[in-house]
Amino acid sequence: MTYLDVVFRYVNQPSEREARAMDSVREVYGILMIQFDEKEKTVRVRYDASRLNEDMVAGLLRRTGLDLGEKLVLA
Repeated sequence: MTYLDVVFRYVNQPSEREARAMDSVREVYGILMIQFDEKEKTVRVRYDASRLNEDMVAGLLRRTGLDLGEKLVLA
């Protein structure tokens, strides 16, 4: 298994509905962690790269209704 992190900026603060929908993303096989930073308006996802890729992770997040912006480069 290869674990990677990807960080996206989001546009609007997640609503209660979107936060509840995020629980379904946490249950996807290969998603290990989802962490929000409200101050920076970012969401960090740790995932198993042998099962998922960045586009798939972004798609899962968008399906919750989260309005994703740019992907940030991790140093």
